[in-house]
Amino acid sequence: MATIYEVSEVAGVSLATVSRVMNGNAKVSDRTRRKVLDAMASLGYKPNAIAQSLASNRTNSIGLLVSELHGSYFGDLMSTVERVLKANGKHVIITAGHTDENTELEAIDFLKSRRCDALIVHAEAVSDGYLQDLAQSDVPVAVINRQVEGIPSHCFVVNNEQGGYIAAKAAIEQGHRHIGYVSGPMLKKDAQDRLAGHVRALTEQGISHDESLVYEGDYHESSGQAGCLALLEQHPQITALICANDEMAFGAMTAAREAGLCVPEDLSIVGFDNVLFSRYLFPKLTTVENPISAMGEMAANWILKEVYDLKCPHPIEHLFVPTLVERASLGRAQDA
Repeated sequence: MATIYEVSEVAGVSLATVSRVMNGNAKVSDRTRRKVLDAMASLGYKPNAIAQSLASNRTNSIGLLVSELHGSYFGDLMSTVERVLKANGKHVIITAGHTDENTELEAIDFLKSRRCDALIVHAEAVSDGYLQDLAQSDVPVAVINRQVEGIPSHCFVVNNEQGGYIAAKAAIEQGHRHIGYVSGPMLKKDAQDRLAGHVRALTEQGISHDESLVYEGDYHESSGQAGCLALLEQHPQITALICANDEMAFGAMTAAREAGLCVPEDLSIVGFDNVLFSRYLFPKLTTVENPISAMGEMAANWILKEVYDLKCPHPIEHLFVPTLVERASLGRAQDA
């Protein structure tokens, strides 16, 4: 079995330099790093992870908390974070909080117990105060999709209010005046903000906000289906339906067809997130781009910079601007 001494000899560098490469130290030139990595590969040398951890006080692992393990949204987040960190020799430990305060607290405690060097959290139930205290602890933390007062440099968030605004504005510009809305669970800040943006767009155009035109969903397909049917039954004059995420929009499209309606001729539908399947629906879904992959990549790069002193390929950004992705599910109102 090859040793670190042999790696040093083959690479023609000191033992200290080999150690710095193995520990991800940035104070090694790319040329020297490549020489060491090539020597390790040619010798079949694999560093002892436990010894590395004891020597550097680092585990080269990052904890990732997400709300759910299913769905394209969180799938995009998890795969992006894992890709960026793995490319830099780091490993990701993933757990789910299920939008429950106790479960999120237990999940974060679990990640800390695994001696993670840093945390990336998509937390929805724990308080701002808890996240503020966590950010001041000895474990660096990045917060995804949530703006927490007092720790803006730790947060990576899309402007959800603006996203809700541009979704409603797009429908209004197509002549729709009778617009239904399927929200996310209102205990979530992103759901509150998206609805607030929706109401702002209506108000700007002189359309009164009717609370009976809002159905509270849960971000799952079934609630989009139920919300669409409930709103159409109560308000058959609706010509457009805006959903607070793509999964609910998919459910709404199914419900519309089951009710004998054509999309967008009889009912236009707009989503939010621009997940992968939205471009493969029929008709293709008009939606708001929620750059979750970009937020995850930026959070991962922030961790690499702050914790491991590695160079970032791009400047660190914390606020992301949503954009409308125009496709076929939003059409002109027939009475416009």
